[in-house]
Amino acid sequence: MTATGTTGDLPLAPEARPHLHLAETATARNYHPLPVVLTSGQGSWVTDVGGRRYLDCLAGYSALNFGHGHPRLLAAAREQLERLTLTSRAFHNDRLGPFCRDLAELAGMDLVLPMNTGAEAVETALKVARKWGYEVKGVPADRANIIVADGNFHGRTTTIVSFSSDPVARDGFGPFTPGFRSVPYGDADALAAAVDEHTVAVLLEPIQGEAGVVIPPQGYLPAVRELCSRENVLFVADEIQSGLGRTGTTFACDAEGVTPDLYILGKALGGGIVPLSAVVGRREILGVIRPGNHGSTFGGNPLAAAVGHAVVELLRTGDYQARAARLGEQHRKRLEGLIGHGIRAVRSRGLWSGIDIDPQLMSGREACERLLARGILAKDTHGSTIRLAPPLVISADELDWMAGQLAEVLAAQRA
Repeated sequence: MTATGTTGDLPLAPEARPHLHLAETATARNYHPLPVVLTSGQGSWVTDVGGRRYLDCLAGYSALNFGHGHPRLLAAAREQLERLTLTSRAFHNDRLGPFCRDLAELAGMDLVLPMNTGAEAVETALKVARKWGYEVKGVPADRANIIVADGNFHGRTTTIVSFSSDPVARDGFGPFTPGFRSVPYGDADALAAAVDEHTVAVLLEPIQGEAGVVIPPQGYLPAVRELCSRENVLFVADEIQSGLGRTGTTFACDAEGVTPDLYILGKALGGGIVPLSAVVGRREILGVIRPGNHGSTFGGNPLAAAVGHAVVELLRTGDYQARAARLGEQHRKRLEGLIGHGIRAVRSRGLWSGIDIDPQLMSGREACERLLARGILAKDTHGSTIRLAPPLVISADELDWMAGQLAEVLAAQRA
């Protein structure tokens, strides 16, 4: 099984050159994409403008958990496109209520505040936490602080990069928003030491995605939950990448039986079709937001709500979660077999893996370029790490083929 029927190099398609030139001359360079121009997709596969096929092992940073062109999601979008796409929240629409009700039920919560992008949802959660702190906890005005973790990635807005430890995301964008404290990820004692009477929330990724799929020590998330409950602090879980089946459970927090006070969701919630994000929580927390406090013209639009509702329906049975857990375990064992053969470490949960390439062998970028030449799409991060997040519809054979191609890339460089 290969992209073109053969392994080996896949040169840049001549048809791609004008597209690349136009992108480089007309688009601000806020990304450094691999040199491939995609034109269509189905399931786990995408096709470029030259007709070559690639196994998509990034899945839009988990936005495509259900693959490209999932028939139930496309049907929901098509049906709604013919009816009503936008009303603004100045009026009700018939798709928003059912979506919010069923998403809240899936999360075991009461209310949903819909937005568009993940960063918007993070900003929403920060505002909710501060307002809750002032109105419910009784923190003096403008004294609230929120604790975050080193290595975090919650988006790239000005407020969010204020507490980023990534110089590429942060440098050159000050002055920064105050009110945040950062502690080492996975260190419950450091977290406890940072909490004071003005702390209103702890914002964490249950698994740090951009950092390289960093999984905290066993017991860390329960310790965070216990601390937040004891100190009357909100536990806010950013499950934008880790949630909605990716890690083998509906939410990554489920793996340790932990329920946060607020979930932040995005990416896969829109089915890879429309931008859709949400903050999901209990009534006594989200209820502090009142008309005029927060909003979005497109947030909760009927098209996004229709697609999001279809996503929730796909997750109700638990089949996708179980599939991610089963195939993920198989894939993890295969990847761990490459440790010592060009790979230094593998971190994996469900169908989400961070793979540390031996930097003396090649960089993560070089590894992704060589995988691209073999018909596989992956993404590097932090120099020597590559991330794999294939759609949950990928087959066992496709996963094995992908791991075999990675093994051949490493072996060819070691030869």
